[in-house]
Amino acid sequence: MSHALGNHILVEFMGCDPHVMNDVSSIERDMVGAAQKAGATVINSTFHHFSPYGVSGVVVIQESHLAIHTWPEYGYAAVDLFTCGEMDAWISFDFLKEKFGAKQYSALEMKRGAVQLLTRNDFDISSMREKAAEWRNPEMYTRNVWFTDKDEDQALSLRFTGEVFYDVQSPFQRVRILESYKYGKMLALDDMVMTTEKDEFHYHEMISHPAMFTHPNPKNVLVIGGGDGGTVREILRHEGVEKVTMVEIDGEVIKSCKEFLPGIAAAFDNPKLELLVDDGIAFIQNAAPNSYDIILVDGSDPVGPAEGLFSVQFYKNCYAALKDGGILVAQGESPKFNEKAFSELNFTLQGIFGKDKAPVSLFFVPTYPTGMWSFQYGIKGDTLPKNISRDEEIDAFVEAKGLRYYNSDIHKGSFATPNFVKALLK
Repeated sequence: MSHALGNHILVEFMGCDPHVMNDVSSIERDMVGAAQKAGATVINSTFHHFSPYGVSGVVVIQESHLAIHTWPEYGYAAVDLFTCGEMDAWISFDFLKEKFGAKQYSALEMKRGAVQLLTRNDFDISSMREKAAEWRNPEMYTRNVWFTDKDEDQALSLRFTGEVFYDVQSPFQRVRILESYKYGKMLALDDMVMTTEKDEFHYHEMISHPAMFTHPNPKNVLVIGGGDGGTVREILRHEGVEKVTMVEIDGEVIKSCKEFLPGIAAAFDNPKLELLVDDGIAFIQNAAPNSYDIILVDGSDPVGPAEGLFSVQFYKNCYAALKDGGILVAQGESPKFNEKAFSELNFTLQGIFGKDKAPVSLFFVPTYPTGMWSFQYGIKGDTLPKNISRDEEIDAFVEAKGLRYYNSDIHKGSFATPNFVKALLK
């Protein structure tokens, strides 16, 4: 039997769970686990989402490496297990076969570096050993794992720690809390970034305060969605508010944010809040006419449970539930990321509230694809947000409450739209 410097197993796993094959954090965890299960010493790991889907990654071990690329649409993973020394790579193979739920597999074992075909060189091995002794493997290996929010044509990636604090498949969506290096902990729904600790105030201040200062005396506010809690937190900064009703369809979103994003979910215990885990679309359909001063539709993209939040009938029901002089604000998508949904929502609001009573507010969130996002308004009255004159009152409020995005200049300036946005709205 010939001796070799290394052992290389080329593996194809087939019939794998496609959700696992597209989950960068799970695959990174399992690949590292496969190395450790076989007794390898992990040096670092680098994993990212491939485009348009799939995961590529490598675990560097002291004994060589483990690499993978997946095709979720085929339930397929190509894996390289390359080892030297005493490590048994077949232990890693068995571990991954179970974790990936593979129904079929093929494996080709190759011996690398046949010793009888090689000539050993003479060199000063003692000095090399001294150099090697100066380096010590850190107790925690380096991780380089990327979370990607994307559509078919573009994407935003955030490097995160690889730790998953919360991961539940609810009846509606997959709810996860991860931690990014740049923006702290983040809520992800079905692989879309919803909010992060470091930039959530951009969104939550802008969905709430422009409407609250446009309305002369908001007392009764309805929030549809908003399970992270940031919107009701901002609304309840206004002491004149008497009641806020929040209707969130997915209780897992509320639960996860209360536990892991308490700074955002800070107002769930406020006595002015009535919190309902229910279908907001059905709720507004059954709401009494002329009930609310302000309605805030704090939903996600128009897929899954939020799809109905972009329908004509939903906004007709919102219009009916608003009091005279009431204001609707809806998460309006990006004019650079989802142009079709952005335009269609505005056409819907123009048709219900009136052509001149459906203004668009633009703002910026670094962790949303393209960075530029919008809130779209429906005004059931005559006062448009860009026309109010309450600068001193707004800035005193901003100073007292410690707001970090919204102010009187932003209030007016956010309703100024670039020419390409004006074209979309025509």
